Amino acid sequence: MSLGLILIDIQNDYFQDGRMELEGSDQAAINAAKLLEYFRTRQLPIFHIQHLARQAGATFFLPNTAGAEIHRSVKPVGDEKIVQKQYPNSFRETGLLQQLQAANIQRLIVAGMMTHMCVDATVRAACDYGYDCLIASDACATRSLQLGDRIVAAQDVHTAFLAALNGVYGKVLPSNEIMYEMDRMPAE
Repeated sequence: MSLGLILIDIQNDYFQDGRMELEGSDQAAINAAKLLEYFRTRQLPIFHIQHLARQAGATFFLPNTAGAEIHRSVKPVGDEKIVQKQYPNSFRETGLLQQLQAANIQRLIVAGMMTHMCVDATVRAACDYGYDCLIASDACATRSLQLGDRIVAAQDVHTAFLAALNGVYGKVLPSNEIMYEMDRMPAE
């Protein structure tokens, strides 16, 4: 089965001193970097997703700012694909689907930020397009949310969204278990 790695929005604004710092972004980036190295070593397809906020009133991921740049821990090299997007769903109004099809990708390994927004939207869309997804639980990060007067802690947001994806939309595993599972897959 042809594999592809999708790293979603691991960009500077989500880290310390960024315009939208997330909880756990540093550890998530470390684990995403391990997945990236795994794919690089095996010369498997890699797709970096970069969000550029062009809508009026946007406060982060502004084009041509340091905050919108892909974080140094997962910086693209060589011919690794960079897909720029403006919506949570990485497939919407981008060439991602065509690039995956051209590379004959059937299974996606997904990591990135924010768990409750762009990771969720992208995994659900990927499933709708027929992709088998493995979501790296420890290579994603999010933030606390508020509904009315109730604050939902970032870890609870993260867990709830991954729990909702696990099963129908994909399989949620820590990154080391994903790499272990990939090593056990038969060669093509």
